[in-house]
Amino acid sequence: MKCLICESLSLSHICSTCRDTFLSPSIYKRKINNNIEIISFYKYSQIKDLLHTKHTDLGYYIYKILAKLAFAKFASEFEFDYPLVSIAIDDNVKSGYSHTAILNKALTCRDIKPLFNKLRATNEISYSGKSREFRMMNPRDFKMKNFKEDSVILVDDIVTTGSTLNQAVEVFRSNKKEVLFCLTLADARLK
Repeated sequence: MKCLICESLSLSHICSTCRDTFLSPSIYKRKINNNIEIISFYKYSQIKDLLHTKHTDLGYYIYKILAKLAFAKFASEFEFDYPLVSIAIDDNVKSGYSHTAILNKALTCRDIKPLFNKLRATNEISYSGKSREFRMMNPRDFKMKNFKEDSVILVDDIVTTGSTLNQAVEVFRSNKKEVLFCLTLADARLK
């Protein structure tokens, strides 16, 4: 097959040269309304075209690559005083897989245990390309399924306005869970 970026022959969808050259993650931080830190690994413009594959068959492979480069690397260097759980935003299976579940699974390490099917939106409206006002008028209405741990890392692919993450944090807080921080692949504010 050919590398999607440079079109060289490759055994993977993105060759190792392009991974090293174009997809080396960095750390970008910002806070959302409830003072929770979001850690992102890419500027949105860096990986926009790759992110847009998420509802296609190709997206499964692309998200596995991005998860390994960013989330798995983060997990391998992460240390905490006690074990934590990570939970993905709305990890429903669509198009044969869940892109947020792929990211969440990559966090598996000694101090992080990914949980699945714990936070689901009851409102299926897509926020993609929508304004902050639209997002505020159409909340995701998350429902949390119970789990025993009290401290959570929240996982999503893109942070734009922070509305989705804020809504999720409020659901956890109302259920006596503490979101320590959020992890996303890309921050849309960073062009």
